Amino acid sequence: MAGRKISSTNNANRNQLINECGTMYALILLSGRWKMTILHKLSIKDMRFTELKEYIPNISDRMLTLHLKEMERDGLVERTVFAEVPPKVEYKLTISSKKLVPIWEQLEVWGTEHYKKQLKKSGSVTGV
Repeated sequence: MAGRKISSTNNANRNQLINECGTMYALILLSGRWKMTILHKLSIKDMRFTELKEYIPNISDRMLTLHLKEMERDGLVERTVFAEVPPKVEYKLTISSKKLVPIWEQLEVWGTEHYKKQLKKSGSVTGV
């Protein structure tokens, strides 16, 4: 939450929601344009940074680095450094984040169905 005062009402409300609602905590933890995509790709196989970039071509190096660091800090991604020359670093889902796989598969089904329904109903989809 860069740019917001620690004492802001927004932060107080956010903290209250996180403390009182596990769903809100999970949604905040997973929020970010690329986090779900990164997690999905890592659910297929463990990957190096360059592999992730190949699978997610529109993400910048900076944004991928930022999200990977955040997800490692939050216990969603594990980073393994191999003692090789040149250095090899690999990312994989943690045991905890693997539990999300069936949930986001269902979310994908729901999102696709709802998107098509809204598109058919109004000709466009707003709010995204």
